[in-house]
Amino acid sequence: MANEVLYEKKGRIAYVTINRPERRNSLNLPAMRLLAMAWTDFREDPECWVAILTGAGERDFCVGADLKEFVPAVTENIEKLANFDESLLGDEFDARAPLVAVLREGDLYKPVIAAVNGICSAGGMEMLQGTDIRVAAEHAVFSIAEVKRGLFPGGGSTVRLPRQIPFARAMEILLTGDPISAREACNIGLINQVVPKEALMEAAEKMAARILANGPYAVRRVKESAVRGLGMSIPDALDLELNFAAEVFGTEDATEGPLAFLQKRKPEWKNK
Repeated sequence: MANEVLYEKKGRIAYVTINRPERRNSLNLPAMRLLAMAWTDFREDPECWVAILTGAGERDFCVGADLKEFVPAVTENIEKLANFDESLLGDEFDARAPLVAVLREGDLYKPVIAAVNGICSAGGMEMLQGTDIRVAAEHAVFSIAEVKRGLFPGGGSTVRLPRQIPFARAMEILLTGDPISAREACNIGLINQVVPKEALMEAAEKMAARILANGPYAVRRVKESAVRGLGMSIPDALDLELNFAAEVFGTEDATEGPLAFLQKRKPEWKNK
C-alpha cells in the first residue's frame, strides 16, 4: 500500500496507521481508499483477530477530511456519496462494506482498538466512535467541530455519540464544537484509558493481548450481538443474543475453553 496508510500484521494483530502527519493525518480520497482496503483485508483474514488503529507522529490521531482535497471531491459527487457509489473511491474493491465498517454501521465484527496519539477531531472522532476500545495519550484532544465551519458530521456522530456517552454531554460536544481533554473524555466514558504518550502503543497492545487470550469466535459473536442489538428492540436483541449463544456453544472452542480451565492450561483456540 502507499505510504498514506500503513498496514502491517504482527501475529494476530493488524496495525492500521494513518500516515499523513504533514497534513495532520487528515483524509483525502487516496487515504480513504487505502483505509477501506486495509479494513477489508483485516475483516477477511482468519489469522488476524484484533486491529489497532492509530495515527503517525505525536501531534494528531486524525483531524478528519483534508479540506483542500477531500471536501471539494465530495461536494462535486454528493449524490454518489449519499448512495455510497463505489466509483467515488475506485473500482478495485467493494467501497461500502469496508469503508463503512469503521466509519458507520458496517459489518466488521472483529475487535478494533484505537490508540489516540494526539488531536482527534471531525472525521477522526467519527472513526473513533466506530472502534470498540480506546486508549489515549495524555495530550490527546477530542472534538467534533463541523458546526464551527457550517458543516455536518455525517460519519455517524449524531447517531453514535448520544448512544455512547450521556446525552447532554454528547449534545454539548456536537452543538458547540468545542474540544475536550483526554481526561475529560475518559471521565464521560468516550475512551477507556489515558496513558503517557510514550506508553500508548504498549497500552493498546496489552489491551489486544487481553482480548487475544479469549476465544476468537466467541469474541466476534459477542461484538456482533452488542453492535447489532443497539438497533433492535430489546426482545429482538435478546433473540439475536440467544441465537449467537447457541451457535457459540456448538463450536470446538466452546469445548476447548472449559477443558483447558479444568486442566489448568492455556486454551488452544481453533477459531471454530
